[in-house]
Amino acid sequence: MTKENYKSGFVALVGRPNVGKSTLMNHLIGQKIAITSDKPQTTRNRIQTVYTDERGQIIFLDTPGIHKAKNKLGQYMVSVAEGTLSEVDVVLWLVEPGTFIGAGEQHIAELLKKVNLHAPDRRRTFKVKTPVILVINKVDTVKNREDILKFIDAYKNICDFAEIVPASALKGENMDTMLKLLFQYLPYGPRYYDEDTVTDQPMRQIAAELVREKALRLLEDEIPHGIAVTVEKMTERKNGMFDIEATIICEKDSHKGIIIGKGGAMLKKIGSAARREIENLMGARVNLQLWVKVRKEWRDSELYMKNYGYFQ
Repeated sequence: MTKENYKSGFVALVGRPNVGKSTLMNHLIGQKIAITSDKPQTTRNRIQTVYTDERGQIIFLDTPGIHKAKNKLGQYMVSVAEGTLSEVDVVLWLVEPGTFIGAGEQHIAELLKKVNLHAPDRRRTFKVKTPVILVINKVDTVKNREDILKFIDAYKNICDFAEIVPASALKGENMDTMLKLLFQYLPYGPRYYDEDTVTDQPMRQIAAELVREKALRLLEDEIPHGIAVTVEKMTERKNGMFDIEATIICEKDSHKGIIIGKGGAMLKKIGSAARREIENLMGARVNLQLWVKVRKEWRDSELYMKNYGYFQ
């Protein structure tokens, strides 16, 4: 494709917690970068990934789920998600199948109307309206496929959508259609990253998030919201093996005991699962050492949040 026909731009994935934004982004780029779990607020920061083919380049921005914040960490997450809307060329709004449009979706629709949304068109000096594509995700869970038309009908007037796409991020359904639509609505522009770039996230941050993902999946429901993970050390040996030292931060002494487990069993389980994924991503052997620290009410401390990478 000639330089004049090359499409490029930024696409934000927004929606309520647990609608499948990270799963969708991972599937579209063909590699796991953003962590996933069935627990709300899994994504805390804006994750940036890159998809490149002969048509052009899409920079995906996976945002935290928009929800009613209960602490400073929640406020930070919502501000990250809402702030992203004004910086992109296309918005992918993910919802779950259904005809009931709750307060959370109504709130997001109002946000899109306010921000849209006039995003800068990098080709011109004036601004243009940002296309919003509604993705009705998880259609693999719908028994009667004819019901999907009812879901589309329920949502079609809540916002001025450029397109409405039923999809399954988990099963990879309609991914090619989505990429085709994204390239259709993106402006012509330059290649922002080398064609082999998949993310701008530092490996230390990805490793920390993979440890947090395993903790999210293995620990009890009340604990994951209160944990953070920091990588204290990441060094490469002469033989190509990496030594990584990471700390899981929790808010209560009782939580520390659960994270460590009897005889260190749970911490070992978290470490083993995380190490395997880090090794797959890095293509190298990894020696992962985990510790656990208690920092009470860290989610309401700007100092701790900044230290753990959650404050701009």
